[in-house]
Amino acid sequence: MSQETESSFDKASNTGLRHLINATRFSRQGLVAAFRRESAFRQEIVLILVLIPPGIWIAESPVDFVLLMAVCLLVLVVELLNSAVEAAIDRIGNKHHPISALAKDYGSAAVMISLIIVGMVWLVMLLARLDIL
Repeated sequence: MSQETESSFDKASNTGLRHLINATRFSRQGLVAAFRRESAFRQEIVLILVLIPPGIWIAESPVDFVLLMAVCLLVLVVELLNSAVEAAIDRIGNKHHPISALAKDYGSAAVMISLIIVGMVWLVMLLARLDIL
């Protein structure tokens, strides 16, 4: 790859405040791209917004509320990682390959497990709020 076609991003000078600014910019770009391109990401954000009011009611303390929201944010983290795996696989090529399919299936399974974690935490917190536990 020639010098003209390589990225002009200089990692050597990416330190201190410049690194923080660049990291923030790249993170924002990733979140915007995920929101625009990934319907599951948008659906999960809507779900989190819908869960905020019942989460306020279920939580018996600010720590409880943070826990409820943290497990929801965990789903977004796993969804972003899953999308990153899928993007990398798709960058390699569109031709079906069993190992590529396996990598995508692993990512999907990770999202499912994170959703199960959310369900378990919310259920236990709800049952505790209702004095069933």
